Amino acid sequence: MTVQAQAPVEETHEDRARRDVEAVNREAGPNPVRIGILTPLTPPGDPTAGELETRGACIGAEYVREHGGILGGRNIELLLVNDLEGANDRTMAVSAVRGLNWLNEQGVVAVLGQWHLRTSGAVSARTEELGLPMFIENGDSDATRRRRTVFRTYFTIADRAPLMIDFLAGVGLRRIAILAGDTVFGLSTANELERYGQAERGMEFLRFDFSQESVTDIRAELEQVREWAPDAIINAGLIRTNYLFLNQAAELGLRPSVPMMVPFGFPMRSKDFWHFAGPAGIGILWPATQYRPSWTGLTDIGRWCIDRYVERYNDFPPDTILNSFTDVTLVAQALDVAGSDDRDDLIDALESREWVIWRGPVRFERGEEFWHHDSPQLVIWQYQEVGQKFDDAANVYPPERMTRPYKTPAELA
Repeated sequence: MTVQAQAPVEETHEDRARRDVEAVNREAGPNPVRIGILTPLTPPGDPTAGELETRGACIGAEYVREHGGILGGRNIELLLVNDLEGANDRTMAVSAVRGLNWLNEQGVVAVLGQWHLRTSGAVSARTEELGLPMFIENGDSDATRRRRTVFRTYFTIADRAPLMIDFLAGVGLRRIAILAGDTVFGLSTANELERYGQAERGMEFLRFDFSQESVTDIRAELEQVREWAPDAIINAGLIRTNYLFLNQAAELGLRPSVPMMVPFGFPMRSKDFWHFAGPAGIGILWPATQYRPSWTGLTDIGRWCIDRYVERYNDFPPDTILNSFTDVTLVAQALDVAGSDDRDDLIDALESREWVIWRGPVRFERGEEFWHHDSPQLVIWQYQEVGQKFDDAANVYPPERMTRPYKTPAELA
């Protein structure tokens, strides 16, 4: 009899995330404090992001345990939910709310991990109805506004758009072509860039929107862009379409001869970026925090998180890790201040004082502009050499945080 050899089953993002959670929970001990992770672990979402969110939360739970626990020595138990279980593009929000309802039934004291703008609005509204505190990880500008239960230490679309436009205007780039994928993030970002650029800087825009899921060829639109002769291009796709737009722009001679900016930090994954972008990626610009391996602004708790991540995964963590790590450790600190694991007491404690996280002190105030939202300082980054590592990229704006001046395409040639 011939035995057919079976190929090994490839481990998924969800497999690895659940294994990490199980390892942490084995050490949770009696009467743990439950925190929910509601995050994408399968398509149509971004399972890489969900796995990273889970890693950061697990390291946060380890930090709490190794520093004496909370409320008299209790540890953290994490409950992980794939917010896109069984979902398609049209049912993502429904799936996420269903996952939130289950976490609520399990008695979690707080939730973290919301990544997609297509789910976070519905989830934020539901947490408010439930009185369930949540930390949000994405750029949804309205998720926290006037909501008692929703908190954020990440930056929003509304934070990054003025920085991007002010930089472009400051270096004399005023005719802007926008290529946008039709995700909530892509369209919202393009809308805010146009609104701010026209109202505050008198800029001209030429914009094309594309299907994130199905577009494969934008050469006809890029020919119109070339004829319009923009000063710069904003590439508001989402990973697959970012590289599609970039590479087809290069085919038509628009890269690297025309400056290009992207609205989020995927170029920071420098190995992947140069693999997919090649020489067309020279000069690419993007907004992000100042965080990088050599950044001197890390606090002790931030350095602890990074050291643990490097020890375990043999890689430098993206700031996604620090965000979810922060969520768990903030909840733990606030529960100790509250003296109870009651949700209302947790919310009151979070609002009551200043907290130190990986990048310094934060506060959760009920301000008109920054309601429960303490945004980090942002900069504009630029790759100035082909193959440059993220840690060697330049901060080119604003002037007070500049490490090297902006270089034009002519200067990079």
